[in-house]
Amino acid sequence: QVQLVESGGGSVQAGGSLRLSCAASVSTYCMGWFRQSPGSEREGVAASYTGGGSTFYADSVKGRFTISQDSAKNTLYLQMNSLKPEDTAMYYCAADTESRWSLLSLLSQLQYRYWGQGTQVTVSS
Repeated sequence: QVQLVESGGGSVQAGGSLRLSCAASVSTYCMGWFRQSPGSEREGVAASYTGGGSTFYADSVKGRFTISQDSAKNTLYLQMNSLKPEDTAMYYCAADTESRWSLLSLLSQLQYRYWGQGTQVTVSS
């Protein structure tokens, strides 16, 4: 029932930047970004509680990516700087409207019931 729409993907050269956006149709409890490249398992990239207080990042993107939100618009952003070819993947926005698994990290896909269709990010060297 919850709709998530991603935008902002594209093709850039290594070292470049992109900003991804995810608009949700309802207010959320938590939202996150995941990515998946061919032959690889989907991995958590960045996540946060909608109310603020904590953010989480994969080790591979710390210092380069920043997650942020506009709660009034139910929109999540991912600012990606210093992009590397290994960042190439389909990026998915995920969200839930309630706490589901308190013992798991928000970077776990099991935390989310609602998913966007994805936006492609391609980084060339």
